[in-house]
Formats: sequence, structure tokens, C-alpha cells
Amino acid sequence: MALESSKQAGTEEQVGAKLQRHDSLYGDAEKVSVAAHHGSEGNWVRTLRLAFQCIGVIYGDIGTSPLYVYESTFTEGISNIDDLYGALSLILYSLILLPMIKYVFIVLYANDNGDGGTFALYSLISRYAKVSLIPNQQAEDAMVSSYALDTVSTPMRRAQRMKKSMESSKAAKVAIFILAILGTAMVISDGALTPAISVLSAVSGLQQKAPELKQGHVVLITIAILVVLFSVQRFGTDKVGYSFAPIIILWFLLIGGIGLYNLISYDVGVLRAFYPKYIVDYFKRNGKNAWTSLGGILLCFTGTEAMFADLGHFNVRSVQLSFSFVLFPAVSLAYIGQAAFLRQHPEHVLDTFYRSVPGPLFWPTFIIAICAAIIASQAMISGAFSIIQQSQTLGCFPRVKVIHTSKHYGGQVYIPEVNFVLGLLCVIIVLAFQTTTDIGHAYGICVTFVMIITTILLVIVMLLIWRVNIWLIIPFCLIYGFIEVLFLSSALYKFKEGGYLPIVITIVLVTVMGVWHYVHVKKYWYELEHIVTNERMTELIQTRDLKRISGVGFLYTELVQGISPIFPHLIEKIPFVHSVLLFVSIKHLPVPHVEVTERFLFRNIESKTSKMFRCVARYGYSDKLEGAKEFADSLIAQLQSYIEEESLITNMQIQETEAHATSVVDSSTRPRKVGSSTVYVEETLKPSETMVLTQPRISSHSACSSGRINEEQSHSIAEEKQFVQRELQKGVVYILGEAEINAGPNSSFIKKIVVNYIYSFLRNNFRQGEKAFHIPRQQILKVGMVYEI
Repeated sequence: MALESSKQAGTEEQVGAKLQRHDSLYGDAEKVSVAAHHGSEGNWVRTLRLAFQCIGVIYGDIGTSPLYVYESTFTEGISNIDDLYGALSLILYSLILLPMIKYVFIVLYANDNGDGGTFALYSLISRYAKVSLIPNQQAEDAMVSSYALDTVSTPMRRAQRMKKSMESSKAAKVAIFILAILGTAMVISDGALTPAISVLSAVSGLQQKAPELKQGHVVLITIAILVVLFSVQRFGTDKVGYSFAPIIILWFLLIGGIGLYNLISYDVGVLRAFYPKYIVDYFKRNGKNAWTSLGGILLCFTGTEAMFADLGHFNVRSVQLSFSFVLFPAVSLAYIGQAAFLRQHPEHVLDTFYRSVPGPLFWPTFIIAICAAIIASQAMISGAFSIIQQSQTLGCFPRVKVIHTSKHYGGQVYIPEVNFVLGLLCVIIVLAFQTTTDIGHAYGICVTFVMIITTILLVIVMLLIWRVNIWLIIPFCLIYGFIEVLFLSSALYKFKEGGYLPIVITIVLVTVMGVWHYVHVKKYWYELEHIVTNERMTELIQTRDLKRISGVGFLYTELVQGISPIFPHLIEKIPFVHSVLLFVSIKHLPVPHVEVTERFLFRNIESKTSKMFRCVARYGYSDKLEGAKEFADSLIAQLQSYIEEESLITNMQIQETEAHATSVVDSSTRPRKVGSSTVYVEETLKPSETMVLTQPRISSHSACSSGRINEEQSHSIAEEKQFVQRELQKGVVYILGEAEINAGPNSSFIKKIVVNYIYSFLRNNFRQGEKAFHIPRQQILKVGMVYEI
């Protein structure tokens, strides 16, 4: 089918002039829809509903920090009563500068069509600059409506130079990729630490009313609660969010009210902490101890990254409203009230929260604190699910089962394997550490590492995409770079006291993701180097005397350029192919969503009579893959439309004038060098250079009315479409390449370990392709082949 490109507005006068042949993968990319996604800005009713729901999902962590911040800051007691001014001032300005200004009002706008998180930033950058390590970019991708690329204006040469330097530097591509998987690994680590510290700190309050309760009993109660928490994840964010939101709102009202009561009852003078001079005095008075105490202060903004990672579940405006008018006032009052209480009772610093609660409110507060701590875990668990789904679709994580828990919002997902691993890690952490102090040391490293990575990627977005004035970017980097590095250095100081835990988890995750993506890239390049050209395809069909059998065959391949080497291997063993054969590539674009009407691109292979087609099915990294039957029906329907339009356009071209026909482009799709990067002929030619129709879609009615399509030709088109439909009814067979990846004989020892052992272990213990594509086992034909990379 023809592409209806919005870029043709300025060339309408050329319509009808020179028609070009229609045999590229521009296929079926018309009928661009502007349907809003979950992350886009909607009406106010919907925004308020999402603001209510997000309170129960993304604020539990940062909202329950008052349970343990003062305890973690003053681990050895309060030596000078005025230190409370400095600590409170640090807490308040940390909340204002980092969660509020940086994330809520800056970072959230760096979303990828509504989706947030480290990988959303990476995909956004990949869309504007070709920094992906997999060379599967196509010119047609930029015409997807959600791509929304802006042309760099002439005055903004800096962005142009940066784009070129990033695309030509392999080191830059690898560095950005490593940052993305580091951030992902840290968020997942955070998902294991948040439930452990939140629930354990809340349950510890029992010891105040039941002194005979030992720490071992507290640990067992915590583990029981964690098991229940991870068991309910399968019900989905939508149901969990609506059930949790009222509890968290009640929690905020409670801690805010208690904070206000303590402020009035004990010491209104703590409000002077809004004067930042007390921060300077705090550091002058305590020196190194003030610096190490930052490891406790930073716990006041834990869970900040969840606001960004979970953005795909909500939208920017809903997060801004709920943070500014619900979370910030409540937690600020809580910290202010606790500081006022400690001015009178500094000896209770190690159990500040429960000691500051008025007697009659203890048990209601305790029960709601338990509930809020459980909900706090939900923020990072949801974020871990979202970010793993994104990384998996971009080829950076082994295949896992992704369950979409909401019919309305595609960003709400549940991953059983990840849920189990996170739950197991939480139990192990609680059993191993048993106190919130050491867990807090580990927690701080995760939080600050992810913030630094987000800052680096955000600066790239500012330079490349937003094209912000450099004199605004420099102070942003200096201010936030200094703050975040200072916090990180303090957290790393406690490395031996629990700080090593997230580093260990991150190393394991980065190894898994790095190995998987490395072999994935190498496999793609191997197939690209052994690609089957059109000439070779014609030769194979003629010399092998292929027999055609009834039905439709879908041969899956990752290649979007040319034919995979799996095909000649298949017909060498079995010289039969289906009456209709499609080489199908499932391709995930660096966008969250691709409209169904823009999904498929087609191309004829060898000749029209061969009934062989190339098809690229394009998805966003947050899109749900259909079931096998739904996918086949949708693909065949779009193929029939392609057949009709392709025939119409070809006939119109022949009947007009050969003087205006486009010269034939070399059919070879082997790579050739252009500048400093490897590109592909069929993917890099401009629309005016390719054999495609770039004018607005010409309907069959206008074509027939001009006398160009006669009855015989219309009958031929109808017969071809009916033939495809009949073969579909006879059955579909899904042909999957089962490539065994081995390191070449001349490979280094490390490469052999990575490919032959680590990757093989991951591949054998994660989901196989047929499960990822939801293909019935009785319809699968696997073709085994060995790749030496």
C-alpha cells in the first residue's frame, strides 16, 4: 500500500506528474492515526483520575521515608541540638531540588511519547541519532506518526554536529548503551531493596508496644508480609493502584497532621531551617561526620526514579498535580514535626517516628504505616516491570513472559519471572541484614547512581533534541552533578556495611543484559553478511525445482534487509515451500507505540508470480504482541490491500509514460560504505530516489475513472486476493530459525566463555521464540542451523 506522508504538503502540485514503481517496504504505512496514548495529556477528568491512582503506585516509597530518615542520619545520636536545623534544612532542600524541580518539572518532560525510565531516554536518543548497535534502521521508520522527529534548524549546528559525532563513534554508542543498562540494573536492584527496608522499618514499631518481641520475630513478620505483597502483583497496577490510593492519601493526612501537631506542641522555631545558612553551619560544625550523614539524608528522596519509570502508567500532569499538592506538603510537615519533637527529646532519635506519634494515635498509625510500607514497595516493583519490558523489546534482556494487566493502558504489565526473583531477593536481604541501617547503606547507592545516569542522558536530550542554550545546560550540570556526586560519595563510604549489595546485583544484571545484547548484535551482523540477494533468490528457485504446497508459511527472521540464510538451508533439506510464503520480521522501533495502520511494510520477492513477500511488522517497545491467529489475520488483510494498490500503481505507471519512470535500483541489499557508517541501499535512499509512490494515496476509484484499470486487470487483482485468502484458510505454518550460536575457532578465550557458555545458558533457560510469539506448537516448523560469530 502507499504511504501517506505528511511531508508531502509542500509538493501537492507534483501529484500525478511522475509515478514510481511500488516495490519497496513502504507497504502499508498510511492512515496515520493521532490516537492518544496512556502517557499523553488527556482531559482534566482523566488527569485527576490518574493523579488519584498514581498516589497509590509511585509515592509509597518516598512517602514512607519519614519512618527511617532521622534514624539513618544520626546513627550515633545527636551531639549538638542545633544539628537538627542543618539536617532538616538538608532534607527540605533535597526534596525541592531533586524530586520536585529536577524530576517533576524537568525530567518528566524527557519522556518517550508518554513512557519514562532509563530505557525510554535511551530509545528517545536512538530515534534522533542512530546510536543503536543493531543496524536495522529504515528510512520508513521516521514516517511513523509517533516518531515525531524535528528537522534541526540551520542556527542549531551544535545539535547537528553532536548527532554526526555520536553516529560515527562506536565508543559513544557503547557508552550510551552501558549507561542505559546500568540505570536499568540499578532500578531493578532498587525494586529488591525498597520492599525490604520499607516493610521492615514499619514492622519494627511493634517493639515499642511489645518490648518482649525479638528482632527475629520482626523479621519473620516482615517476610510474611512480603510474600503476600509479591503474590498480589499478578492482579496488575490498575487494580492495585485504585485499592492503594485511599490508604496512601490517609497516610499522608496522618503524617502531615501529626507533623503539624508536633510543630505546634514542641518547637515552632524549627521553621528557621528554611534558611539554608544552617546547612553551612552543620558542615562547619561536624566536618566529615556531616558528609557521612548524607547517606541518611538521601533516603528522604528514595523512590524518586519511580515517578519517571512508572510514567507509562500515568501522565506528566497527573504526577505534577499529585506531587505538588499531596506528597510534598505531607512529607515536609512530617519531617518538620519530627525535628520539633527531637528538639525536646533528642534521646529518641533512633525511633523518632513512632515516639513522635501521640499515644492515642499509635495503633491506627502503626496499621496504616504497615499498609503504606507495603504500598511503598509497589512503586519500584511496577518500575522494574516496565523497564524490563522496554529493555527486552529492544534486544537488551532475555525473553520473559510479559502479561498486560489492563485492557485500557498498555504500559501496565506484570512479569512473573521477575516478580519471583525480586520477591526471593527481598526475603534473602531481610534474613541477611535484619536491620534497616545496613539496608539503608545499600539503598542510597542505588538511588544516587540512577540519578547520575538520568542526569547524563538528560543532558544529551537537552543538547540533541530540546536544543537548549548551552549557558543553561552548564549550570544545570554543575549544580546537579555536584549534589548527586556528593550524595553518592557519602553512600559509597558505607560500602563494607551493606553498600556492596546493589553493586553485586547490578554486576549480575549488567552481565546478563550485556552478554545477551552482544550476541544479539553479532547474530544480526552474521545474518547480514550472509544475506540472500534477489539474484541468489531467483537462482535458488530455478535450480532447486521448488514444489509449492498448499497453505501460508510465515518464516520468521530478525533481518529487515533481504532474506535470512535460514531460507536456503531450509529448501536444501526440504525442497517444498508454501503457496504463499512471507518472510516476517518483528521489529521494535525506539518509540512506545506504533499504530496498527502503520504496522506492516511489504515487498515482493523475485517476481509477482512467486507469491513470496517480505514483511516487516513494526511495534513500539510498550506494544503488546497479538496472538498467532490475530497476527496472521491482520497481516493477510494488509497484504491483500498491498496487492491491490501495488497492482494499481504498477498499471498506472506503465500506462502513463516511460519517460517519467524511475530508473531501476540495484536489487542487491548487501552493505555498502557511505561516509563512516555501514548502510543499506534499500534503506538509505530518499523517497525521491526509491521505486515507491510518495504522493498522497491514489484511490482505486480515481484510477478506474481515468480509464487506466480495465475490467480484466480488476479481475486479476480480485483473483490474487482470493487466492491468498483461500491459502490462509488451508492453514498457516510458522517457520522459526533455531540458530545455535558458537564462537568462531579463532575467537579469544573470553569470547568463547561469553558466547558458548553464558549466552547458551541464558538462551536455554529463558523463553523460546514460539512462546514469545504465542505460536501453537502444532503449527511450528523449526529449522536448525549453526552460526559461528
